[in-house]
Amino acid sequence: MNRSAGLDPTTLQALRGRGRDTRTLINQIAAHLDAHDGYVALSGGKDSVVVAHLARQADPNVPMVWFDAGLDLPETRPYLEALANDWSLNLTVLTSHPSGLQVLASCGAWDHDAPNRPTPELAEVLIDAPARHAHHLFGTGELWGVRASESAGRRHMYATQLRRRITECPDPTCCPPGARRAPTPAQRHAHGGQIHRTDHTRAYGPIWDWATDRVWEYVAAHDIPAHPAYATLQALGAPEHAQRVSSIVSGALLENGRITWLRRGWPQTYAALLEQLPRLAEFV
Repeated sequence: MNRSAGLDPTTLQALRGRGRDTRTLINQIAAHLDAHDGYVALSGGKDSVVVAHLARQADPNVPMVWFDAGLDLPETRPYLEALANDWSLNLTVLTSHPSGLQVLASCGAWDHDAPNRPTPELAEVLIDAPARHAHHLFGTGELWGVRASESAGRRHMYATQLRRRITECPDPTCCPPGARRAPTPAQRHAHGGQIHRTDHTRAYGPIWDWATDRVWEYVAAHDIPAHPAYATLQALGAPEHAQRVSSIVSGALLENGRITWLRRGWPQTYAALLEQLPRLAEFV
């Protein structure tokens, strides 16, 4: 008799997740906060919520920042407000001015019948300016849930930064001089996930090398409530790469069916966006 046939997959995930020791990782997060202060970038996606859960074990009062760009799914704000209440989060909401939707609608690029107008760079409005504000408030550090396995660009970023950290490491026992074909496990452990930017901010992705399954194992093991969008997308049959909680209109995701899943799962939100951005229909 096959007794495993009726096992709940979530129960299995939780068992695997509880078997993992995260104490060293929590200590690394604490060291990052001690060195740079900073905040957790909390988007509501599973990865950022896992990082928030880990960071609170290093510092229960660590600042959390949600960058409200005006392009989130309708469930995101209620979800984050409930999480902040249940976990007693030290949450700050930084709202983009103008919003991402205002920038997109005003530039003319999303309507064939509208004139092109000079507008601020979207990255400046949605990412750079809010991040500068957050760093001004909380320090040069940042903790985020960006994982290398999510895209080739992220893999390249982490690999390049890891090589730089190894080159700059002053400890010869950790990183002896001389080229290596690949970082050792000890070097990945000591320097992996660290991003040093030219503006002197210091980002750290504690789960940078985690696979998606491991993230869900942690969520199940710690009974973390997931953003409702995941259940919606899973019910629609969206593939794993499309099960993302991020900006509704994202240049990195338009060609991957982002708008198709938005129309299927959130038809009212899609219809409202279509009034402002008629060319969205070209991506369905």
